[in-house]
Order: sequence, then C-alpha cells, then structure tokens
Amino acid sequence: MKTQEKPFVEIYADGACSGNPGMGGFGAILKSREKIKEISGCQETTTNNRMELLGVISALEALKTPCKVRVTTDSTYVVKGMTEWMRSWIKRGWRNSQKQEVLNRDLWERLLKASEAHEIEWAWIRGHNGHPENERCDEIAREEIKRCRKSMPPSRSKA
Repeated sequence: MKTQEKPFVEIYADGACSGNPGMGGFGAILKSREKIKEISGCQETTTNNRMELLGVISALEALKTPCKVRVTTDSTYVVKGMTEWMRSWIKRGWRNSQKQEVLNRDLWERLLKASEAHEIEWAWIRGHNGHPENERCDEIAREEIKRCRKSMPPSRSKA
C-alpha cells in the first residue's frame, strides 16, 4: 500500500498594530503549487504580538488536510515560541522562566492545536527588508487596520 505524500504549503504571515496596544491587523499568504490564497483580519484593541500569532494561526486553520508546511515570518516571538519556548512553558504549567503566566496563552494554545496535524518548519526573516511575501503580508495587515477603522462607529474610530 502506497502512502500519499502530504501536500507542501508555504505560509507567510505578518501582523501590525496602530499603537501597541491599539487597533491591529494581520495578513497571511498560503502558497501551494500554483494556488495562492491571501487571508486577513483585524481587531479593535490588541497588540502586535497577538496579530503576529493570529496571522499564523489563521493560515494553519485554513488548511483542510495535513500538510508539510514552511511558516515564514518576521516575528522572532512566534518562531522562538514554537521552536524554543513552548516545551518549557507547558512543562511549567504555562509559566515562563520568571514564573509568570505566559502572555497570550490563549493564542499559543490555539497555535499549538492548529499545528498538530502538520509537519512544520519555522523560518524567520528580517522584516521590512524587501522580501516580497513579507512585504505583501505587512501591506495586507495595514490595509486591515484601515478597513477596521472605517467600519467603526465615528465616536470610536479616533486613533
């Protein structure tokens, strides 16, 4: 019996915030062979780190079958969280090395769950350095902030 090779998907993700905390947006690009999909979202009050996490989470949650994935992001927070810190956080009951509750635990747990079905390679790149997909994800994230700001009632859209 021949096992089918998992599809390979490249994910690029970025988050942005207008103020930190402030209004935030994220953008992600999924590439598989000739298919390209862009996804995005925003939140009224958030942080840059939460938007970085949500970009990756949303992309992984969009995958319908187990895949081989390369996640490329300019967020050392996301990459180190998943490759260096996660095991220790879980071992310590979601406490960091200073014995404090891990920030954004809800999103880390969601990212962990979204990652389970996939073989993931985590790749960091320097942001705002001309990487085409990273620049596009940043543009998408900033467009989301503008879109959210326009959709808010006038009394709440001051920023």
